[in-house]
Amino acid sequence: ADYTLRLFEKLEPLLKSSGMDELFYDLEMPVSTVLLQMERNGIMIDQPFLSSLKVRFEKELDQLQGKIHELAGEEFNIQSPKQLAVILFEKLGLKPIKKTTTGWSTDVSVLSILAEDNELPALILEYRQVAKLQNTYVEVLPKLANPKTGLIHTSYNQAVAATGRLSSSDPNLQNIPIRTDLGRLIRQAFIPRKEGNVFLSADYSQVELRLLAHLAQDPGLLGAFKDGVDVHRRTAALIGNINEEDVSSEMRSRAKAINFGVIYGMGARALGRQIKVSTKEAAAFIETYFATYPGVRTFIDSTKEKAGRDGWVETLLGRRRLLPDINSDNARIRSFQERVAVNTPIQGTAADLIKLAMLRIQKALEESGLPALLLLQVHDELVLEMPLENLEEISDIVRKGMEGALKLDIPLLVDINHGSNWSEAH
Repeated sequence: ADYTLRLFEKLEPLLKSSGMDELFYDLEMPVSTVLLQMERNGIMIDQPFLSSLKVRFEKELDQLQGKIHELAGEEFNIQSPKQLAVILFEKLGLKPIKKTTTGWSTDVSVLSILAEDNELPALILEYRQVAKLQNTYVEVLPKLANPKTGLIHTSYNQAVAATGRLSSSDPNLQNIPIRTDLGRLIRQAFIPRKEGNVFLSADYSQVELRLLAHLAQDPGLLGAFKDGVDVHRRTAALIGNINEEDVSSEMRSRAKAINFGVIYGMGARALGRQIKVSTKEAAAFIETYFATYPGVRTFIDSTKEKAGRDGWVETLLGRRRLLPDINSDNARIRSFQERVAVNTPIQGTAADLIKLAMLRIQKALEESGLPALLLLQVHDELVLEMPLENLEEISDIVRKGMEGALKLDIPLLVDINHGSNWSEAH
């Protein structure tokens, strides 16, 4: 208690002088109460379903192991990076990409590149994914459930991610992949606690791109969101100088990759690899993108410049992130800090936004007296549980709470779905 008071006396003036006292008292402290309620609410898991998944995953791992050993021409420990490196680079003669202190790397980035031309690295990646899901969720979740209630109670951490994003631990429920069939299967194991209840999943639509448009004040990007069009299709049309109806699915995919890549500071090499074109073509594509949305380039350049001058960047709500190495002599370190500088105002504001939404929704639910429980927060998504008969009223509360959380120059949109398990609701 003594140390806490001494820290308070030292830190509170710094909070005020950096302009973050409002953020602390009006957002972070109130949201900690909501998080406590969510942790106490917990979420039910379907234990028999997880038991059947365990058998299915074991079978899948056995089959993958058989295929991997067959392609390698011998049996080896798939989980051993050292043994895998021998198979890939010595036996099969694949070209090594990067080195670690112990030898040639076989991490995800390396295997992803090798997998473009060889089936074995692709199977290794698949095997690792299945094994990770098996070890992290399928086998562990039943052990973490309360033996009396069957509920899982995750812990939410407010002071882990530098951007202000919430993280989840014991178990981490924010890391279940949604784009893979196996990830969706694990989400199926989360079910309502009562007969007649359903899950509601509410997801901000393209929130980081909308925030980029607002922060960059680029007329083209703002116009796309104000017009309510498919922003990736419009980007593809503008870059290619063609009509939107003439945009192919491949052109749209490329535009989508760069729309999101810009937020994370993706360079030509990484973009080229993602959209499967040469680095030179990708660089030309990026140049055309910035010519199409000049406000985005101005935003990126001015953000880097301000970060270099101040040594920090901030979100729309004033959350600061310090960047001590922004002027480093090491180009690689400096480049990383510059990417962080551009990403933080966008991702950090998205993190603040969903916290504001959670406060509004919890308050509205308490005032309404409706029987709904806020269960999960997964970055841009909120998951609630309620009786099916109250779905319409609660959907309305959630939509208003999320779409009205922050006033931007373009509308915030939320996708709402419901279902008898988390996968179905998403």
